[in-house]
Amino acid sequence: MKRFFLLGLTFIFIVFTFIVIGALLFGPKYVDSKINQTSPHSPFEVSDKAKKLHKDLLIGDWHADSTLWNRDLSNQYDYGHVDIPRLQKGNVALQMFTSVSKSPRGQNYNKNETSANDNITSLVILQRWPIKTWSSLAERVIYQARKIRTLEKEDSQNFMLILSQSDLNDFMQKRKSNSDLIGGLLGTEGSHALDGELQNIERLFDEGFRMMSLQHFFDNKLGGSLHGISGSGLTKFGQEAIKEMLRLGIMIDVSHSSENVVKDVLSLSDQPILVSHTGFNGYCPSSRNISDSLMKEIAKKGGLVAVGFWDAAVCNNTPKSVAEAIQYGIKLIGAKHVALGSDFDGAVRPGFDSSELVAITHELLEAGVEESDIRLVMGENMLNFLKNNLAN
Repeated sequence: MKRFFLLGLTFIFIVFTFIVIGALLFGPKYVDSKINQTSPHSPFEVSDKAKKLHKDLLIGDWHADSTLWNRDLSNQYDYGHVDIPRLQKGNVALQMFTSVSKSPRGQNYNKNETSANDNITSLVILQRWPIKTWSSLAERVIYQARKIRTLEKEDSQNFMLILSQSDLNDFMQKRKSNSDLIGGLLGTEGSHALDGELQNIERLFDEGFRMMSLQHFFDNKLGGSLHGISGSGLTKFGQEAIKEMLRLGIMIDVSHSSENVVKDVLSLSDQPILVSHTGFNGYCPSSRNISDSLMKEIAKKGGLVAVGFWDAAVCNNTPKSVAEAIQYGIKLIGAKHVALGSDFDGAVRPGFDSSELVAITHELLEAGVEESDIRLVMGENMLNFLKNNLAN
């Protein structure tokens, strides 16, 4: 009897071991492929005029969460939204990679408790990230930043990390002879990545981060989230953090910030700010989008509003809906203040991936948007913002 009992325990242990190994080997890909899908669609109708114009555009995207996932971005995948081959096919020149470090269980656009269990911790463990990333949000974003540094080191023919004005100028020169070269930048998805320590701002700057958003889906030590509980403005810690970011030349992103935080940042900052992925509330009434009046204030101070590609931002996820949101933004705040902010690989479902951006160009042309405005929105505004605000 004892022998059968021991055999049973051994069998259970073997089965459990195989389950654990299978989860570690195949789990990350399964989760990524299920969460980061595009809506099924036939090939988009694109005019010859749009193809010709798109090929001549400088295209930039302010927001993709691709470093959260265990993908080698130098290779092309049949899931997810971004990798170097697909960016090249989409004629993207500039891509901001935003590092996610925490996401509340039961995440929604209305109210999330700061104390809610974190989704990202489980993903970090499943993807076998270093143990120090399991408990430190700063270590999580640093690990993601180092993925991008490795990408540059191993695929320098196709990718360059931009950290300064000098790098930006160098990139633009190199791209003249190598139109496949992608320029990458690093940003955070929320400043809870500071782990509550002001000195971590300079630490993350030294790791390559040049844009920091203040909140994500929950209130944090800096202030209220648009989807949190308090709706509060900047805390004293938040004010000190903004001053330190400005001192270092870090661009400030108010995506997901409460309207009171946005107002406080506008009062405190003498530099333009941006909303890296959003929609316009007047076009798409949604708890994801701040008021049009605040968008006007952001633009008045030289800021940028980057339009997202998913339903909560633009009330649909088609190229046509993105183009309509862009048109609305142009009328509201002017073409010089509108940009692209896809939120690719951010656990959203756009109607297309980074290889299919020509469909937006087509829809903008079809809607009668001036070619000069299309050039601005698709990427020149991003380039100009970087020229004026990227650290030296």
